Amino acid sequence: MGTLLDRPEDAVSATAMARGFSAKLKEIASRQADRLVVFKDNRPVAVLMNVQAYQDLVDELEDLRIEAVSRDRLASYQADQAISHDDMRSLFDQGE
Repeated sequence: MGTLLDRPEDAVSATAMARGFSAKLKEIASRQADRLVVFKDNRPVAVLMNVQAYQDLVDELEDLRIEAVSRDRLASYQADQAISHDDMRSLFDQGE
C-alpha cells in the first residue's frame, strides 16, 4: 500500500499552492505528478489529483467492495436454498 507522500516534490505548502495554483493545476492535469499533498502548519490538509486518477481510485474501491460482498455471500451460500436462474426469471416475467 502506498503512503500519502512518496516523494518530497509531491508536497506543497498551502501558501505556495495559492501563489502558483495555475502551474500546480497544470502539473496535475498533465499527470506530471500523480498527486500533490497540500500542507498547512506542517500537516497534510488536502490532496489534489488528476480527475482520471481519482476515477481510477473510485473504480478500484468499488471493485474491492463488490469483491468483499461476494466473498461474504459465498461463505454463507447454501446450495439447497438457492433459486435456479430459470425460476428467478419466471418470477420477474410474471409481472409483464
